[in-house]
Amino acid sequence: QVQLVESGGGLVQAGGSLRLSCAASGSVFNVMGWHRQAPGKQRELVASITRDGSANYADSVKGRFTISRDNAKNTVFLQMNSLKPEDTAVYYCSTGPTTRIIVSWGRGTQVTVSS
Repeated sequence: QVQLVESGGGLVQAGGSLRLSCAASGSVFNVMGWHRQAPGKQRELVASITRDGSANYADSVKGRFTISRDNAKNTVFLQMNSLKPEDTAVYYCSTGPTTRIIVSWGRGTQVTVSS
C-alpha cells in the first residue's frame, strides 16, 4: 500500500501563508487530495486534483488555496494564502481512484492560524 507523508504545517498569523507537501512512497491513484479535521469536527475535503490536473476546492478555501501535483515525483502540494483562524486543523493527504474512494491516508500535519 502506498505510504503518504505530509510536511509543511506550522503556526502562522492570520493573513499569512503556508505550503503543504505530501510525498508518496509508491504509485498513487488518479486522485490526490487534501482534507482537514478541526477539533470536534468531521474531516472535510479541502481540495483534490486528478492526474491530468483537474482541481476542485471546498467553497471555504476557493480563491485562497491552490492544489498542485508533480506526477513524476508522486507529490501533491497545497499552497494556502490569506489564512484564517478557522483554517486551523490537522491536514491530511489522501489518494484514491475518486474523491469518495480513498485508498491511503497520510498521518497528518498540524496547521494553526493565530488571530
